[in-house]
Amino acid sequence: MKRKYVLDAGVLVLYFAGRKDAKKYIDDIYRGVAEAYMCEVNVAEFLYNYARVFGWEAALVKHSLIRSSPIKIVEVSEELTLEAARLKFKHHKVLSLADCYLIALAKQRGAKIITTDTAVRGVREVKAVLLKL
Repeated sequence: MKRKYVLDAGVLVLYFAGRKDAKKYIDDIYRGVAEAYMCEVNVAEFLYNYARVFGWEAALVKHSLIRSSPIKIVEVSEELTLEAARLKFKHHKVLSLADCYLIALAKQRGAKIITTDTAVRGVREVKAVLLKL
């Protein structure tokens, strides 16, 4: 059985910066030994953070790379939104709404989260691997 990951925005930042710890996970996805998912909300989070540093045009280039990769981008659904809202209600002091969508998607897909956010790992809603910035 393939490993299942849900990727946080920060993991893509590390990957595009050439970090080996992030590359390991992305390589597994490309080799087909793992499958990966990202919520549209987390893709948006990556894009605006990347654009703040490198500009909007550079972010659009990365966006097309993400869209053409084997990472499955998951649209926001009512089920995902309800779980994200429940998580935000429960962890409102420590999680952003984007983090809540990330966790909700991992729960829905039975996947492990790969993140750079200590709060995501700290709430212990699902298994998570923390990559340090």
